[in-house]
Amino acid sequence: MLAGYRTPSGRVLDKVIHHLDDHCTAFIRLSPFATLATASVDGWPDVSPRGGDPGFVRVLDGSRLAMPDRSGNNRIDSLRNLSGNPRAALMFFVPGIDETLRVYGTATPIPADALGVDFTEFGRQPLSVLVIEVERAYFQCSKAVMRSGLWDPERRVERSVFPPFSQVLRDHCRDDTIPDEATLRTGLALEL
Repeated sequence: MLAGYRTPSGRVLDKVIHHLDDHCTAFIRLSPFATLATASVDGWPDVSPRGGDPGFVRVLDGSRLAMPDRSGNNRIDSLRNLSGNPRAALMFFVPGIDETLRVYGTATPIPADALGVDFTEFGRQPLSVLVIEVERAYFQCSKAVMRSGLWDPERRVERSVFPPFSQVLRDHCRDDTIPDEATLRTGLALEL
């Protein structure tokens, strides 16, 4: 163990299960947001935000999840990583609930229509679906979310304290042709 850290309690270790129980399933069905963590063959990590309507990630059974891979910036970092290293981790969030759910396993990209499940959202089908074979799942205690005040409306940051995303992109890309915020938000201007 690292200096200064105590050994985890038996309860902390015992909460890890190797399937999705009723509580995991219910939490996933309530979740509109998750992060997907992958790593390349040479170990470079990537964390990607994923979101949709509550339950956008489908529980297929007690050992499998299906996550739609929606069109985005087309970097496909996660898919590229999974092609060489199928290990993946998901962290599910539910607004208003301080605990999070962590799920670990292996992910396989498949065609969107291969499962016979309709993943249409916002009028569009995903480009592919990740099927995650669950190896471990457990709920994370609420301390980090409580410390952050993530769901506390009084701690919400006013959008005006940070530059518009269009300005951030113009500066990062050194590209004055990037359209204004209103055009970017339509999603039609360019993929970022």
